[in-house]
Amino acid sequence: MPPHLSHVLVDTTPAKTILVYRNGDAFFVGRWLVVPRRRVPTFQALLEQLAEQVDVPFGVRRLLTPTRGHPVREPQALQAGGKYVAAGREPFKKLDYIHIVPRKPGKMSKLKEIRPVVHCDLNVPSRWQTFQRTTRLLNVFTNGRLFIPPVKIITPKFSLTEWNSVLAMIGEKVFPLGGVQKLFTMNGHLLDNSEDLQDNHFYVAAGPETFRYFPYWKSSKVPSEVQRKCADIEKYSREKKEEDSKGKETHKYDSIPRKERDSVFYARAGKKKTLVEPSFQSGSEGDVFRAQTPSADAQEAPEVKEDSSVQVEVLVDQAPAEIVTEDEEIHDNPSDFESIKVS
Repeated sequence: MPPHLSHVLVDTTPAKTILVYRNGDAFFVGRWLVVPRRRVPTFQALLEQLAEQVDVPFGVRRLLTPTRGHPVREPQALQAGGKYVAAGREPFKKLDYIHIVPRKPGKMSKLKEIRPVVHCDLNVPSRWQTFQRTTRLLNVFTNGRLFIPPVKIITPKFSLTEWNSVLAMIGEKVFPLGGVQKLFTMNGHLLDNSEDLQDNHFYVAAGPETFRYFPYWKSSKVPSEVQRKCADIEKYSREKKEEDSKGKETHKYDSIPRKERDSVFYARAGKKKTLVEPSFQSGSEGDVFRAQTPSADAQEAPEVKEDSSVQVEVLVDQAPAEIVTEDEEIHDNPSDFESIKVS
């Protein structure tokens, strides 16, 4: 090839660099693309390269100008450093693409002093809970079985109209002896209708047997607020019983007449007296059955002496032992004993 024709075959057209935005995206800051003429000989090849670089729904189908939305038909119409909008089949959305800049993260505001929230102890249900929400969530224990956790039972609207339906639904998940026939509160109050049921409260299901007083509220499934309230109620009832018992004792003591209280047969609360055994002297002089100083009436009376012929009955244990000679006589005469045996 002649040297004067070599410059004609070499393509010296520089590559173009363009900035491409996404149609309708006000937060996409654009992407710079290099468009070499050798790799992008046709407009279809340009669209395929744009689809790889810019994520557009259903692919890039058009290339538009950012201000008026005029379409670009051929790669030769691209300007170096120009700005364009890549779009699909949707219409052009007019935005201020040229002035889209990356947003800097906002400055963190100074943390304000965190104050504790003042909570209210009142537990008042709202109107939608009392009127609109007719279903009830019940937590039911088994009577006398403290170690069995409570079972959550949701009672729908149709079952709350009849009390037997409520008991039957509880009996499907709680199994006391004899089936569920009664429903108590944790403090032993018997319920007889569904109007007394409260949402998310705790109850005790029982059969024909009586209620068994156990600390059901100490279960780990019971919230701490309910446990605290039950503990306060139990403490208050215990103190009230002690006060009532003391009041009854004082009232009973005051109701007894003063004459009876002064009687020797009335037991008084006091210190126990220690009994001291009196020391008696032995002999006739210190005998308790003989008067030390006889009275004036008995001084002139003659003394009656004890008669020796009078027979006195003495206990067997206190009677003197007698000598038995029957065994000795038998041993002394063995012939008589053998004669009696032979006969």
